[in-house]
Amino acid sequence: MPHSTASKITTHKIQAPEGFTYDFGAELRGADLENFTDADREVIKKALYENQVILFKNQQSLSPKAQYEVTRIFDPAATGYGHGKTLDAKRSILHPDLKTIPHQPQVQVIGNGKVASFEGLENITLKHPHHKTFHKEPISEEDDRENTRFYRWHIDAALYDLDPPKATSLLAVKVPKTQYQTLRYDDGTDDEVKVPRGSTAFVSSYKMFDLLSEEDKEFARTTKVQYAPHPYIWMSGARSRSTGLGMESEGLELDYSQLPPIDESKIKVLPMCWKNPVTGQLALQIHPSAVQKLIKADGTVIDDLKEVREICYRLQRPGIAPGLVYAIDWEEGDFAIFNNHGVLHTVTGSFLPEEVRIFRQCNMAASTPVLGPEA
Repeated sequence: MPHSTASKITTHKIQAPEGFTYDFGAELRGADLENFTDADREVIKKALYENQVILFKNQQSLSPKAQYEVTRIFDPAATGYGHGKTLDAKRSILHPDLKTIPHQPQVQVIGNGKVASFEGLENITLKHPHHKTFHKEPISEEDDRENTRFYRWHIDAALYDLDPPKATSLLAVKVPKTQYQTLRYDDGTDDEVKVPRGSTAFVSSYKMFDLLSEEDKEFARTTKVQYAPHPYIWMSGARSRSTGLGMESEGLELDYSQLPPIDESKIKVLPMCWKNPVTGQLALQIHPSAVQKLIKADGTVIDDLKEVREICYRLQRPGIAPGLVYAIDWEEGDFAIFNNHGVLHTVTGSFLPEEVRIFRQCNMAASTPVLGPEA
């Protein structure tokens, strides 16, 4: 790796458009990501933890190996894909969405449509996740082309056995450009937001924490979240709220007897607040679809699933208000990295089968546990 005393990379904060109040995101310019220096590494790392989402333009030629190496900047000891082998499970709700690049297994291909050949994958069909397969009450067929939903707000994490990746990278290889859609919350409010078709939407979990009352901040700082074992199989029969922020409680989760073998030592109990390693800020960082129990400071366990979900929803919902949503308007060659310990994200939109879209995604299970508020 080249050495240099000073980095040529410059950081430019993204300005929220009129009507939006989000205060995160930056574009980094002047980077050679195939040959980054130690100085570049420090600039990129600092930029991510100060801005949560960083964007490099015109990276069409970035190799999968370089994507992997850049994503490892934030956790050099991490080597294995963030979900491990769990995507092999046909019952996992994640299974249809990802294809693994054979020569760089930490990098996945996601998108939409038929692709004859890409990075060693032949004759693949990619499927953009559509909310009608996950939400309890989807938008009607006649309204679906012009309107959309947040598909599933989430953290990239297996949430069983493996620790959540510190960062995820996304490279836009092929992007069909079509009109904007109206993203509807359909939750009894009139909330909606215009988004580019197929945009990836982000919200800051630091802002989500800052919006809490002092009482709720104390609750969040001192409460732990227990996630379901094999969560993406466990939740496969259940359906989501219309905001994509967690599940409806209808008793449709799979019984433990229907899951793969469970090793109790691999069940994840994580802090509700995760600390930023550079700024020290606290993020309200909960994967709302996978939560199963809450463990309070005094050891009391809240294990009524409906109550657990209602508590998490009450805490998180203010943080996904329309003005707080940063929806990337992808262009081919855009390469984004996000702080997976400090934002929630979701896909949006729908595509016709002939609208071919190709992205590369990379993350690795973290080599160390998440930083809690006491770290």
